[in-house]
Amino acid sequence: MIITRTPFRISFFGGGTDYPEWFKNHSGSVISTTIDKYCYINLRNLPPFFNYKYRLRYFKKEEVKKISEIKHPSIRESLNFMNMGKNGGLEIVHSADLPALSGLGSSSTFTVCFLHALHSLKNENVSKTQLAMEAIHVERNLIKEKVGSQDQTAASFGGLNHIVFENNGNIQVNDLIMSSEQLKLLEQNSLLLFTGLQRKANQIAVDKVNNIKKNKNDKFLFSIAKLTEQTLSEIFYKKKLDFKKLGEALKIQWELKKKLSSKVTNNQIDEIFLEAYKSGAYGGKLLGAGGGGFILFFVPKKNQKKFLKKFSKFLYVPFRIDNSGSQTVYFSKR
Repeated sequence: MIITRTPFRISFFGGGTDYPEWFKNHSGSVISTTIDKYCYINLRNLPPFFNYKYRLRYFKKEEVKKISEIKHPSIRESLNFMNMGKNGGLEIVHSADLPALSGLGSSSTFTVCFLHALHSLKNENVSKTQLAMEAIHVERNLIKEKVGSQDQTAASFGGLNHIVFENNGNIQVNDLIMSSEQLKLLEQNSLLLFTGLQRKANQIAVDKVNNIKKNKNDKFLFSIAKLTEQTLSEIFYKKKLDFKKLGEALKIQWELKKKLSSKVTNNQIDEIFLEAYKSGAYGGKLLGAGGGGFILFFVPKKNQKKFLKKFSKFLYVPFRIDNSGSQTVYFSKR
């Protein structure tokens, strides 16, 4: 039996520049962190007593004889990619600390976590870079989803990073070094709220990619790239974080993100942001592709009591930064 654990991510800056349709022409980069909320895969060889070969448990239940019969796209294509068809039966159980379709990269985190489990089952060591690149390949080339490349990379590596996507396809992951005191302040001034609105990220991503191909988003993506570099040099590379300045930068990132697709926001989400700024937030952004899910706000501690009271109908999720990345947390040959 094998259990793998992979963290979800929060993306701060640079989202949109991680699409190959963009960075292969212009390069791109993001600033993101993983958090102490995880996806888990429990994988074991299935005893040969059943009239099926693959037993899957996620939010649905599947019991099938062939990989081609599996409906879950990431499980099906990952098994094919790892050439698992000649192996014995498998039982695959998924669980997670946070809901899917919510903006924290859950689909890509799942793919990373599952691929990691399959490598462990085959007694193969896999680097963080290889794991990220394989997950990107499975999602983009096999499942044919129009996803970016930041979620798989963040989930594989873990930590607070500046991730650079080079136009030759290479990925560089640079740790953003902070003192434990500054990291604690970053955590304490960050409020993660779940709106309860769930959406299909791929539908929004398709619209963004089409806009990139038509050069409709060039102006906004160049502005996002410039903002990311400015935030690095003027905020993250300083010894002491200026949280007000960081919040204001996040506010600009959100305004630029909304321009990438008409599907990113709606009247309900816009109202949330208006109320948040009135309640003392320095800045915030909807996480993931848009349309719903989690919203991150930077709110000074003096304003947080009032802020959380105002948004008491939403679920507040405290978090800490995770530095572990994807891991095999249990391995037994029995």
